Amino acid sequence: MDKTGLKIINATMNLIMEKGYPLTTTKEIANKAGVNESTVFRKFGSKKDIVLNAMELREWNPDLAADDFKVYSLDLKKDLLKFSHTYLNKVTPKFVKVSLGLRCPELYEYTKDGIMQVPMVFKKGLTDYFCEMYKRGKINSSDHESLAMMFLSLNFGFVFFKASFDDMLTSLLKETYIENSVDIFVNGIKK
Repeated sequence: MDKTGLKIINATMNLIMEKGYPLTTTKEIANKAGVNESTVFRKFGSKKDIVLNAMELREWNPDLAADDFKVYSLDLKKDLLKFSHTYLNKVTPKFVKVSLGLRCPELYEYTKDGIMQVPMVFKKGLTDYFCEMYKRGKINSSDHESLAMMFLSLNFGFVFFKASFDDMLTSLLKETYIENSVDIFVNGIKK
């Protein structure tokens, strides 16, 4: 991707975070990127194509992968701390704002798989982990999917509220939240 293409992508995604997809115009994109509107169309063809290209870039995709959750120590607290750090370092408030901006009817069919990939990867990694911990007698619940959804929700909830309200809802730092929530979670499920 050349510099002009990146400027257009960054301008588009920043506008989507501010206004949402439907209210973002190609004229505004061009102005924010410092290019002519014809350059936007020549480089990408449409606003939708800009978004689809952006979703492939590290800057606009948290790049959460199955491998992020395959290596663990079998120490429940240590592993869940690692998983939370990985998730919350990659799934940032910026990513949440962008993904919310992309959930409009005219775009959702094209973006839903990319958006859903992130929680699906986390859920699968957690489900596999809890299954293994149950087999080893380290946790008392055999409902691995529910445990995975609870842990995913407590991590996503934090980043969602930070993305939506910054520090207005809570001034808890990410590190404090991770420590406290993992402690409470581990105490509730360990054998």
